[in-house]
Amino acid sequence: MPNDGSGFLPRILAIARNAFREAVRDRILYNLIVFVLLITVSAIFLGELTAGQESRVIVNLGLSATLIFGAFISIFVGVSLVWKEIEKKTVYSIFSKAVGRGEFIVGKYLGLCATLGVNLTVMALGVTLALLYVGGSGLIGGVWAAALLIFFELTIITGVAIMFSSFSTPALSALLTFFVFLIGHFSASLLDLASTVGSNSAVAFFTVVYYLLPNLSLFSFITETANGMLPPGSMIAGAAAYAVCYDIVLLTITVLIFSRRNFK
Repeated sequence: MPNDGSGFLPRILAIARNAFREAVRDRILYNLIVFVLLITVSAIFLGELTAGQESRVIVNLGLSATLIFGAFISIFVGVSLVWKEIEKKTVYSIFSKAVGRGEFIVGKYLGLCATLGVNLTVMALGVTLALLYVGGSGLIGGVWAAALLIFFELTIITGVAIMFSSFSTPALSALLTFFVFLIGHFSASLLDLASTVGSNSAVAFFTVVYYLLPNLSLFSFITETANGMLPPGSMIAGAAAYAVCYDIVLLTITVLIFSRRNFK
């Protein structure tokens, strides 16, 4: 790996800052204004439509939208981060400045995670304001805890998107990442369903899927939050550890693949 004596961490942080600025220039954050306005305005009408269940509906709607918005950002921005640099041939100038390919991948990943962190913060703030408007302040703590779990999940989706983009086209990478997102939420249910069917081949297949793909149900706490529950500390700690370990594996695979690509 190239080394100019300045240390790999400053180079990674510089790439991360550039990736963050690039994401902002792509106007990803602007959708948050629309999101906040929709949630806040909907709170005005939910009292008449839900018979006193305003807070629960706001939490369900807000956190679900937060997950979906975040997933789309992770997928569509994640698959384009590396591809755009290759397409524009800017990787040549980047790598000529003593930047290693591993540093490039990790920096891009951290930059997008920072973008997601800002997105989720603003989205959670929008839900918080809506809850304050309808008098549901008792659910605010759960909203921020659930948003943290969503962030952990999206770091994995981001890693998956960047991994696929390191060797595939953006369209195919986005499709594959979306499938991982869907299957990751239902892998446990699919494994249970295969067990009830009684097919050994189905059980074997879904067992492999269950352990190979990320189990994203570990980060799901939206319904419980809407019912006034707080995720236990052990769940948050376990989700964080799971996400960190999975992210490290994904980034390691991505760096190994990307380091073997020929840009000549």
